[in-house]
Amino acid sequence: MRAARLISLLLLLQAREAMTAAELARELEVSERTVYRDVLALSAAGVPVYADRGRAGGYRLLGGYRTRLTGMTRDEAEALFLTGLPGPAGDMGLAEAVAAAELKVLAALPPSLRDAPTRTGQRFHLEVPGWYAPSEPPPWLAELAGALWRDRVVTLHYQRADGSVVRRVCPYGLVLKSGIWYLIGRVDRDLRTYRVDRIVGVQQHEETFDREPDFDLPGYWRTQAEAFLRGMLRAEVRIRLSPAGLRQLKHRSDIPFGYAEAVATADEPDGQGWVTTRLPVESVEVAYTQLLGLGPEVEVLDPPELRARLAEAARRTAALYTAPTD
Repeated sequence: MRAARLISLLLLLQAREAMTAAELARELEVSERTVYRDVLALSAAGVPVYADRGRAGGYRLLGGYRTRLTGMTRDEAEALFLTGLPGPAGDMGLAEAVAAAELKVLAALPPSLRDAPTRTGQRFHLEVPGWYAPSEPPPWLAELAGALWRDRVVTLHYQRADGSVVRRVCPYGLVLKSGIWYLIGRVDRDLRTYRVDRIVGVQQHEETFDREPDFDLPGYWRTQAEAFLRGMLRAEVRIRLSPAGLRQLKHRSDIPFGYAEAVATADEPDGQGWVTTRLPVESVEVAYTQLLGLGPEVEVLDPPELRARLAEAARRTAALYTAPTD
């Protein structure tokens, strides 16, 4: 364990030039005291690591020191060839760069590990788009990826439901979600999200912009996606659920927040084990579709119109099964 941590510490200093003890401790998930001991161990082993004092200080490697590590394991080598995702990389115009990088990694591996890409390819295939998503990438994706790498301002021609708009955007990141590409960009002082397949034109400018150094694209996306899903739950229904209905509700509610809130607000079970709770839903129409599949395991208490619709559906279903058959 300690040997692996010392190697990780050394690689972090090689990659980032200077890091404080606190930063190293966070990355390695250890205490600062452990970092101090590890730095002393590296120094005693002949690694030229030293500490700069002051506000901009931290640990550094002397004179651009580099180490050649040959202790890569088979799992690590095979994992490298799993991370390329050649489909999305190719969509962004990076297929050649990914192929070249894989060749360089392959050349650096010892002979015993050079079957790593073959073994990985035989065992894993990552297909990102959904079943009914178009196979062709959006036409302006590569252009946007190029602007992203260069931090260049772009002018977007964007097709919205209410018409076409033109926006001057500082592109911050691209996200691929369920086969759909999204662009995160700053417009004036606000961050906005655009579906790339709705962009009908891109003009890339020579002008560049300065992005916030601490901008966290995965964190921003998680926050926005959760807010979007919560914003969809604009209505609420009161229901009674049998024990089986409560279990099945998880698979009927399209948005997990709705199910989680229904569980959290459920009353104590009655004598038959049924619970009364509130279910946030996108609309009464959506709730009808979701709850219809639970059949007799759910009773709608409110709103009255939804209760009436489900009662009518139950009567029609009963009529089908009580009518004489040919």
